[in-house]
Amino acid sequence: MKKKKLHLVCISDVHLGTYGCRAKELNKYLKSIDPEILILNGDIVDVWQFSKNYWPDSHMKIIQRILKMLANGTQVYYLTGNHDEILRKFTDFKMGKLEILNKLVLNLDGKKAWFFHGDVFDITMKHSKWLAKLGAVGYDTLILLNSAVNWISKVLGRGKISLSKNIKNGVKSAIKFVSDFEQTAIEIAIEKGYDYVVCGHIHQPQMREVKTNAGSTIYLNSGDWIENLTALEYDNGKWEIIHFHETIDTIEDLVDQIEDELNENSNFNPEKLLQTILK
Repeated sequence: MKKKKLHLVCISDVHLGTYGCRAKELNKYLKSIDPEILILNGDIVDVWQFSKNYWPDSHMKIIQRILKMLANGTQVYYLTGNHDEILRKFTDFKMGKLEILNKLVLNLDGKKAWFFHGDVFDITMKHSKWLAKLGAVGYDTLILLNSAVNWISKVLGRGKISLSKNIKNGVKSAIKFVSDFEQTAIEIAIEKGYDYVVCGHIHQPQMREVKTNAGSTIYLNSGDWIENLTALEYDNGKWEIIHFHETIDTIEDLVDQIEDELNENSNFNPEKLLQTILK
């Protein structure tokens, strides 16, 4: 399969190590692209809910895929989020084409782009982290329940249902939080003169230009790989939100899918992870 060449790709909120992570779909997407720059904008590995009892091969393949992209010359920036905040101890770490940072500013065709995860604007992270962690467990449980509901819906010949989206859209406080988050990011970006501000954290893919009396910026959010299955692509001066739709185009894709299905419940193997990193 011919890979799509791109200048930059940004993904976030993958949550490897949780039941809700759609690693198989993400692996297929990553296999289809050849970016010069890959930005992992936080919450890639979910350290909050990490368990040695759950690390399927499909999750391991994401690590292997990123390492392969590094070996092939892709510049990878890992920007820390709240679920992988332990990596903030290694901020400014650099090895070859890999860098770990909290935030990043890039020049894209003469315009300044500001990348960061976004949890810095989340008040629960500052004052009630235990509540945020409890919410993360509840969210993962809801995703599991949603999978069962969608299986029944499929049997009945109906479309997919997103319980979490319906709950978020029906709760005024959740809607206000998203709105406040976006507005804060936009105001600071305009104040600092950034042409683009790119976040994750809220699992809401978005791209829109905002103009105020103080200036203008383009706000982007890369969404997630739990429900939305989205990425941001930048090439030839243009941004695009990509919504992944699973297709089986080749025999290789079919073999990969069957293999993933057979291995998805395999247990975490720390020796295998270490061997992968040292390759």
